[in-house]
Amino acid sequence: MAEKSLAEIQREVDRYISQYKEGYFSPLAMLARMTEEVGELAREVNHQFGEKPKKADEADNSIEMELGDILFLVCCFANSLNIDMTEVHNKVMHKFATRDASRWTPKNVEP
Repeated sequence: MAEKSLAEIQREVDRYISQYKEGYFSPLAMLARMTEEVGELAREVNHQFGEKPKKADEADNSIEMELGDILFLVCCFANSLNIDMTEVHNKVMHKFATRDASRWTPKNVEP
């Protein structure tokens, strides 16, 4: 499968949502859904890396699918508020590059 840009992913999500009369949920409903999905991700991480094994009858969800659900919801949230996630990503990366420029130890740096 070919790589997609963040803008392409946002457009794909919008095409999917736009085919239904209900459209996007309200921001509050999307936040609740996102919280639910982050909880499902936490549960999967706990099962895979924590001390809590799954019950024999529990569905075999994956961390990858839970992250995919969260990405879908982030795109829905951004689209509903007309936020360009590529633009936001660039701003956030600039913020981290300037604010945290000397916070972490770089790899492969000569003494």
